Amino acid sequence: MQEKVKKHSTNGSSGFVPLSSKLTERSQSREVSFFSIELFPPKTWKALDNLVPLLNNFRQLGSLFSTVTWHSTMNQLDNMDDILSMQVAEIALNYCWLDTMIHLTCVDMTTDKMLAILERLKQIGITNILALRGDLNENTVGDFHYASDLVGFIRHHYGDYFTIAVAGYPIKHPESMNKQQDRENLKKKVDAGADFIITQLFFEADVYIDFVDECRAIGIEVPILPGIMPIQSYDSLTKITRLSQLDIPNRIIQDLEPIRNNDEAVRNYGIEWTIHLCRQLMQSGRTPGLHFFTLNRQHATATIVKALEIGYSFCHKPLPWKQPVNHRRCSENVRPIFWSGRPESYVQRTNTWDEFPNGRWGRVHSPSFGSLNDYHLFAALDSITPKNRKRYAAMWGKQLLDEQDVWHIFEAYVAGTNNRFGHKVESLPWNDEGLAPETNVIRHRLSHLNRHGILTINSQPNVNGISSSDSIHGWGSPNGYVYQKAYVEFFISQHKIDCLLKILPHYPLVNYQITNSKGDPFYTNCDEDEPIAVTWGVFPGKEIIQPTIVDVVSFKVWKDEAFSLWMNKWARVYPDEDVESHSVLGSICNTYYLVNLVDNDYPNETCLWSILEQVIVSNHCTSSSHEV
Repeated sequence: MQEKVKKHSTNGSSGFVPLSSKLTERSQSREVSFFSIELFPPKTWKALDNLVPLLNNFRQLGSLFSTVTWHSTMNQLDNMDDILSMQVAEIALNYCWLDTMIHLTCVDMTTDKMLAILERLKQIGITNILALRGDLNENTVGDFHYASDLVGFIRHHYGDYFTIAVAGYPIKHPESMNKQQDRENLKKKVDAGADFIITQLFFEADVYIDFVDECRAIGIEVPILPGIMPIQSYDSLTKITRLSQLDIPNRIIQDLEPIRNNDEAVRNYGIEWTIHLCRQLMQSGRTPGLHFFTLNRQHATATIVKALEIGYSFCHKPLPWKQPVNHRRCSENVRPIFWSGRPESYVQRTNTWDEFPNGRWGRVHSPSFGSLNDYHLFAALDSITPKNRKRYAAMWGKQLLDEQDVWHIFEAYVAGTNNRFGHKVESLPWNDEGLAPETNVIRHRLSHLNRHGILTINSQPNVNGISSSDSIHGWGSPNGYVYQKAYVEFFISQHKIDCLLKILPHYPLVNYQITNSKGDPFYTNCDEDEPIAVTWGVFPGKEIIQPTIVDVVSFKVWKDEAFSLWMNKWARVYPDEDVESHSVLGSICNTYYLVNLVDNDYPNETCLWSILEQVIVSNHCTSSSHEV
């Protein structure tokens, strides 16, 4: 049952490149160009949400990949959903867009159980494994005796499907009689099929350099990444070195003794020591990258990699939306525009698809989109919790007294200004992150609309043949040209809808979809069987790529999600006794409409702003006459 991961190469998608290939390519250069990180799973499910910001921050910092540790006790769990390491790996890969390697121990493991775990990893999309034996105990049983057995087992059953790393011990493994035996055992793991090595931690560059030279002398040619642990505190240092059976260099002990009770001073010392160590490793020409044992802390590692000026570059955008790293989606290059602000939600809704749209959207039925309620992991990531409630309340208002309070929050978000409570609105329920850089072009337009109750949740300006290398609008391969139709999506009151419906017939080149939370009425001039391309690119020697579309079926699915966020996310910021806030949000959810407009006349200045300005003026005049 040997399998290989397909290395797709498709128009507009970057194609999947196995981690082993990335390391081999970087090893051909004698410069250190990347770093990677190790994280461990939290002890409880509730603590999972603390790990997500950490994963996102390391991705933005430029980590090439992450590893997630595994405890041998997980080998005894029958329900795969109970294995926290798998859950963390799935979050990192599918929701934080970070290429992920999972540690896997084989002690006390049967071949049947190992196959079940490997199949589960395939289902998640994990293609990277750090193969370990694990700690022995008096009652150890199972079908595997050494890590080399596990490596050979994976290669026998899965061929090149998984990239496999193994552990190396620069000093030597505590159970090895001497260095020679230790290096020979390591070679057995490599000969069994390991793609690269990650070392145990060490404190001096010569230890790593000698280790690499010894490995090369006996025919180990795979990349060897140095495992580096920034000193975080005196207690953690002594505990980890005791567990690892490592000796701390006397110089470090002497330096730390006067400051051992000052955590900040110890941490700063650890950062400076590690920066010096890393520079020596980089100058040695023996490694393409650095692997950091973070202990689930960001500050030290972030400070170090910034000082070293290393990190994977994300400057090239293969597509206008965030590119997945899961190999199952590597050929995907078409998505509806509606989930632009909630890409994790779209990934969850479509993660059971056997194939992902490539080249054209085709016909997708609404049942094809899964429910967000079916997956507890995503629900946990997307929920309001006691820990994050205070932060959201600061952004979205500590209390809402009327709909104008909501309008104000929307305006503050798109304008990039503080709300009236003095806090910056960095996200909305429909937008997980800040505005895209291209939105700066129309920011003043959006601010004006939101100030008058046209609550925008998605938009893009029209673009006519801008270079694919443009720093703001560009995407795809070089020497191409990209195009966009102006698009805007918003919530709007019933009265403004009446005005809009009278105006739209005068603009035949504008496609629209309009509906309320119940889906009735539903107004549209779109063909349900014909998606509308709103973003496309033309590149040398390739077909035209249409990565972003608008279609009726997807909008009806998105509509339910979009309306639900008023009460299922925003309203949950407020306690049940805050009747006013719940009432304001409930009224908007029940009475407002969701609208999307597409201006097909992309070469010319868009008419969308004129249409919506007419709605504002018409509504204002009507309201004034009613007051009279």
